[in-house]
Amino acid sequence: MSTDPATDPATDRAGGRRRGIVAGFDTTAGIGEIESGGDRLPFHCTALADGTRVIQPGAAVEFEVVAGLLGRWEATAIERR
Repeated sequence: MSTDPATDPATDRAGGRRRGIVAGFDTTAGIGEIESGGDRLPFHCTALADGTRVIQPGAAVEFEVVAGLLGRWEATAIERR
């Protein structure tokens, strides 16, 4: 993954948000991955901004990138586009 998400070409520089596609989602575990700019970023269902706990693979999304609990980049504030 890029060392600085703010300089990634998939980032909307005005708002610091990125765009991507949900690459996969496990409804039982509540975890998934978003593909954006060649990177795959994990997320938990609680990161879905609309309060739902399920999203379909292939859905277009906008999101923010934050440092996660295990020291890796994660997607958060995920909104469907």
